[in-house]
Amino acid sequence: MWSYSDFILFFATYSFLGWMLETIFASINERKLINRGFLTSFFCPIYGFGAIMVIKSLGLFDNVFKDYLKSFIMSIICSIILVTVLEYITGFILEKIFDCKWWDYSDNIGNVHGYICIKYSLLWGFLAFILVKNLHPIINRMIYSIPIQVKADLAIFLVLYFFLDTLKSIIDAMELRRVILNYSKISLSVYYNKVLKYKRIFLAFPSLMILNAGIINRDIRSILNEKFDKIKIELKSRFQ
Repeated sequence: MWSYSDFILFFATYSFLGWMLETIFASINERKLINRGFLTSFFCPIYGFGAIMVIKSLGLFDNVFKDYLKSFIMSIICSIILVTVLEYITGFILEKIFDCKWWDYSDNIGNVHGYICIKYSLLWGFLAFILVKNLHPIINRMIYSIPIQVKADLAIFLVLYFFLDTLKSIIDAMELRRVILNYSKISLSVYYNKVLKYKRIFLAFPSLMILNAGIINRDIRSILNEKFDKIKIELKSRFQ
């Protein structure tokens, strides 16, 4: 039985590991460091929630199915379903709150409203299963070895940290949306600087689109690309 502190530490650990996985994958693809995730810190909460859901659910299957093969098959299916449902709900909620599409699988086969698709559902489902079956026992021992009072203090710190980071990230996202939708009411230089200020969000979510603002979205991409091109030229000139 997990205590409140255990829950928070497991959540933080898997959120951090998810951030590492996303960041490494994106950085390799883009050939530059990309800080992935909605939060500004080194955490992707969707992985924390997903891991905890899978861990708790697979524990039930191990008790229900005594046959290893049945338990194995049902565990994989459960992992895929849970991760898929979580990703769909997260994408739907984020779009409704910010009126933005943060990722879009519309070009992938078997997608549902662009939030989920077969390819990534299978990928994240299998990764979640492998994570729980192979990595969780190690993490479990590490967390249970921490003294109770230390865990309690860490949990309080992490809750406050997540709250402040989430609050800042929401404010940044709402401010970015406000600037984009009201671009005609501000000067070009202010608009330009504001877009560059929040470039981390566009790098973290390459498919991010402000709904009903298609031409403005393309303008933002051109601003970011222009800035990156200038930086590359400056760096090349310094080393020549």
